Amino acid sequence: MNDDGRPLFVQIAEEISSAVVDGTYPEEAQVPSSNELAAFHRINPATAAKGLNQLVSEGVLYKRRGIGMFVAQGARARLLESRREDFARQFVGPLVTEARKIGIDPEQLKKMIDVWGDDR
Repeated sequence: MNDDGRPLFVQIAEEISSAVVDGTYPEEAQVPSSNELAAFHRINPATAAKGLNQLVSEGVLYKRRGIGMFVAQGARARLLESRREDFARQFVGPLVTEARKIGIDPEQLKKMIDVWGDDR
C-alpha cells in the first residue's frame, strides 16, 4: 500500500476497482477475500473488509453468503463512466478554462490535442 495519506481501505477499494476496469477481475469473477488482502498487504482484515464493503455499497461487488465477493454485472461500465466524469472534472475543465484565459479557441485546442495524441 502507498503511504500517500489516503486511508488504507480507500486504497484497497481503488486497487480492486482498477483491477475490474483493466479486466483482471471480469464480471462475475471472485475477488480476493478480506483475509487474503490483509495478509498480502499486511493490514488488519477489518480494514480490507471496509474497502470491499465500500465497493459493495457502490454496486461494484456483491456478496455470496459463505462463498465470497464477486464482481457485479455492469460494474466495469459504471466504473469507466465514473472515471470519465472524474477525468473531465480534474483535467478537461481546467484545461479548457486555461485555454480560454490565454486566447486559445476550441478549434485550436482540438488541433493541439490531436498533435499531442499522435504517438508522443
